[in-house]
Amino acid sequence: MTTTPPYSAADLVLTKRGLRFAGRLLPCSIGKGGISRNKREGDGATPTGLHHIVGMLYRPDRMARPNAWARQIGPGDLWSDDSHDSHYNTLVTAPYGFSHEHLRRADPLYDLVLILDWNWPNATPGKGSAIFIHQWRRPGYPTEGCIAFDRRDLQWLAARVEPGSRVIVPDLA
Repeated sequence: MTTTPPYSAADLVLTKRGLRFAGRLLPCSIGKGGISRNKREGDGATPTGLHHIVGMLYRPDRMARPNAWARQIGPGDLWSDDSHDSHYNTLVTAPYGFSHEHLRRADPLYDLVLILDWNWPNATPGKGSAIFIHQWRRPGYPTEGCIAFDRRDLQWLAARVEPGSRVIVPDLA
């Protein structure tokens, strides 16, 4: 991992035991591909490095606004994951002709999403898209590269982070 400035209490720091933030250690799940210094689209890995929270999305039909700066997820909101798309790794709206992920899902995984600046805003095709912090399926169940939490812990976290909050993912090998 590249050198990062010293951690502060405001940083979200991934450890082997969970995510450390504001004096708490929150259990979490990471990508099924583990931690990677060389993240690629579809590898299922969580990328190492210093990331920042650049957005927060939530389902208003399923929860109250978690933070004043959170944006509602609408019925047509999608995330482009097609490296051939000029809007790769950004929020797009249906109908959409390129490969994408639905943000308004039937399951609760994306009821609350914190968007990280991985490969954003100027995405490199194939370097990976949609590295989010979101709800897990169940404890220990891996993600496609995101960091996932219990719903209560995720809501606690969302109420306390700000745009630009640092998320540090060290190489835990």
